[in-house]
Amino acid sequence: MDITKVKTFGDLKNNKYKSKSIKDELRDNLVFALKNKLPLFNEIKGYEETVIPQLQTAILSKHNVLLLGLRGQAKTRLARLIVNLMDEHIPVVEGSELNDDPFHPLSRFAVDRLHEMKDDTPITWLHRSERYTEKLATPDVSVADLIGDLDPIKAATQKLTYADERVIHFGLIPRSHRCIFVINELPDLQARIQVALFNILQEGDIQIRGFKLRLPLDMQFIFTANPEDYTNRGSIVTPLKDRIGSQILTHYPKTAEIAQEITRQEANINDELRSQIQIPALIENIIEQVAFEARKSEFIDQKSGVSARLTISAYENIYSVVQRRMLINNETSSIARISDLYGLIASITGKVELVYEGELEGISKVAVALIGKSIRTLFIQYFPDPEKMKKSKQKNPYIEILNWYSEGNNTDILNDASQVDYEKAIKAVPGISEVVKNYIKPVEKREILLMQEFILHGLAEFSQLSKKKLETTMRFSDLVGSIFTNENEAEEEDDN
Repeated sequence: MDITKVKTFGDLKNNKYKSKSIKDELRDNLVFALKNKLPLFNEIKGYEETVIPQLQTAILSKHNVLLLGLRGQAKTRLARLIVNLMDEHIPVVEGSELNDDPFHPLSRFAVDRLHEMKDDTPITWLHRSERYTEKLATPDVSVADLIGDLDPIKAATQKLTYADERVIHFGLIPRSHRCIFVINELPDLQARIQVALFNILQEGDIQIRGFKLRLPLDMQFIFTANPEDYTNRGSIVTPLKDRIGSQILTHYPKTAEIAQEITRQEANINDELRSQIQIPALIENIIEQVAFEARKSEFIDQKSGVSARLTISAYENIYSVVQRRMLINNETSSIARISDLYGLIASITGKVELVYEGELEGISKVAVALIGKSIRTLFIQYFPDPEKMKKSKQKNPYIEILNWYSEGNNTDILNDASQVDYEKAIKAVPGISEVVKNYIKPVEKREILLMQEFILHGLAEFSQLSKKKLETTMRFSDLVGSIFTNENEAEEEDDN
């Protein structure tokens, strides 16, 4: 029988329905899922051996939970997924503003209605998707917002005195009775507001304007926060922290492979675009490496963190950069290039917070440096280290390329160059195809060109060539020659 067809309290009792607390509900459903090896938290990658087992332990212990970690570590996503561990429907007294359990009513309304109508009391069914409340903690959040206040309009319209508890307008927390309640960025909540949560977490009663109501609220609290030393915004008061059963530390992906899975899963790319544009593994690797480089850069505030949203935004942007070039050149398909990565600066600059030294450099220069370091890091995974080959007695595989540039030749790769012009510019460099052939396993033609361009960028990052980003062009030239050219240009500017 579909239990949701039951419409009265009497019929509910006849069906032998047994109510349970939300913590017991979560615990029982988790026990069932673990015993039957049902998938849990599948959307979350990289936490399988760390965060998720700790979260499951906290639920089994019937604890309120604090998820502590830097931004972009899926804390809120984790909290939202806990909803799936609740029963699909629960009964509530019809018309109740506190989701009253007909077996254990809390509000004056539900108590009076059950007393008057007894088994004929109508009930409705609350779906688990409606049993989740989320509040972002901001300095302007008040006790009235979270717990409640007196409502003079209610008192006037119902002709009640302020001594009658029915004049109370309940806040978000009482209205989330029998639900999951999430407070994001807990340190941003003013200390006096945090203090107001003490009794709710421990004793289960609330105080509103002199009313001391014994409301044993049945709730699962989930708090999220950045580490307390993140900024000077605030901290979690110690007595509140003491009342939270489990504190779980989140973290960034530990490997590039996991990071790529997250990026692909979260990026908003439609199927048509995916079919038209090819993003090679090398480009994906460089994008993820940018985040890894940023998380250890001396120019970036590591207490702030580098969100996974950086790589997600960059991944979405790389498709857009390539699509724009396709539209300009009236092409039906294309492949991402190394030079396209410099079109991602806009998706990097807003995702990091700089320390003083970084501010002196400027956010754009820091972003370009991160891309360059990522190219350098990955280059030696594909090709020999140019610095070592220069000092080695073995034949330098890059010598023909370097000699060609030392003769005064340049390579200009236009940002919006068509595939034909791009291929022409790369193939003009002698010896570059042989290097790819010797060190890279057979790949399709367009990826061979990508690897050839990668060599130019790699040699530049290892200070073997000069790489200059102009308004619409990426120019490669001899390193020594470019030094003299830059000096001459500087002298001309000084003369002027």
